[in-house]
Amino acid sequence: MRIAIGSDHRGVGLKSRLAAYLKQRGHDVTEVEIAASDSLDYPDIAGDVSLAVSGGRVDRGLLICGTGIGMAITANKLPGVRAAVCPDEATAEICRRHNDVNVLCLAGAPDDPAQTERIVDVWLETPFDGGRHARRLEKIAALERRNCNGGATG
Repeated sequence: MRIAIGSDHRGVGLKSRLAAYLKQRGHDVTEVEIAASDSLDYPDIAGDVSLAVSGGRVDRGLLICGTGIGMAITANKLPGVRAAVCPDEATAEICRRHNDVNVLCLAGAPDDPAQTERIVDVWLETPFDGGRHARRLEKIAALERRNCNGGATG
């Protein structure tokens, strides 16, 4: 699977760990880098990763900041991106099954990095259930199209 991964300054260590982990598992990983500084603005990183997902250059995106929340808010501004913060395996599973989440957002300093790897594994391996959930995602896509058309219906 093609995965773009990025972090702000609070997630650099976890990003490096997860990028190596994903490569070891055979994924094609693109690390989004921005010139090093003491502080990186999460919207810059989230924008780059989410544009890659939205544009189809990668299959999934993984974003890391202090809480994951800022990354999720930013990522969800792009058409076709469905981002969620997943603090545990159960949330990672349900967000894939019901919401076809294609951008996983994580906190940069987890209590248990091995659990974070399990969260990523569940998120990558869980299929989308489709069915009634696909109908709901189409409604979200319709709202995105409406917003992109300046509020026009359609």
